Amino acid sequence: MAVFESTEKMYEVLGGLFTGLMNNEEVLAKVLKANITIMFDITEPKGQIWLDPNGGGVICGKADLKPDVTMSLSGDTCHHFWLKNISLPVAIAKRKVKTKGPLPKVLKLLPLLKPAHDAYPEIAKANGLPLK
Repeated sequence: MAVFESTEKMYEVLGGLFTGLMNNEEVLAKVLKANITIMFDITEPKGQIWLDPNGGGVICGKADLKPDVTMSLSGDTCHHFWLKNISLPVAIAKRKVKTKGPLPKVLKLLPLLKPAHDAYPEIAKANGLPLK
């Protein structure tokens, strides 16, 4: 059974994670400096989550934007990644995460990982999701 029972639940949990990050002044400054539009193209359940530093913020669902970086992965992989149960290099090597976009832009995302990794376990717990 998938971690997220529906696309709406995934948007609630992951959208909440990203919205919280974008409301953090330090993280927002890094996102604005990186100036990268990111699309998480998620399967099981199917959906898209966008991070748009150019005024859109966090968008759950389809958007009329052009991503600089696309991360394609399942909802379960996304959940386990934010819990730090799987590292990005391992996930990419095992094709659990497929990236599209220039590597230098992908590397600009690394400073955003720590605050998200720190915040996600509490968000998952509050939403009754497994922590392993």
